[in-house]
Amino acid sequence: MTIFTFYLFDRNGTCLYYAEWNRKKQLTMSKDEEFKLMYGMLFSIKSFASRLSPTDMKEGFLNFTTSKYKLHFFETPSGLKLILNTDLSVGNMKDVLQQIFSSIYVEYVVKNPLCQLDQPITSELFKYKLDEYVKSLSAFQTSKTAS
Repeated sequence: MTIFTFYLFDRNGTCLYYAEWNRKKQLTMSKDEEFKLMYGMLFSIKSFASRLSPTDMKEGFLNFTTSKYKLHFFETPSGLKLILNTDLSVGNMKDVLQQIFSSIYVEYVVKNPLCQLDQPITSELFKYKLDEYVKSLSAFQTSKTAS
């Protein structure tokens, strides 16, 4: 099991933070293009899922799976969007994304008077705490130990 990437978008589609751990394939596009592509895809999938759902979607769109990875999604009431890309063997990461929001983002960004909520996150403490938390998860495994 492994975690590849993490994205944090504001409600307007600005990528406030991006991290990668075990990403093997590097894209040929710029990070800005990747962020626009990711946000656009999320916007479309959310719309598609809510319109075509045969039942009332209380929780909304939570994840999707491709043949190579699984994307986990969590959106706060204020429109903040948290995304984790993992390998296929990783289970539901909703609680992990909620924990990242409540215990790391709120504690080290929202409560930090030096951070502006509509600007990319530059807090070293946020970066450190997120990295520490993700690496402590049972779903995280480096490529060396995955072999």
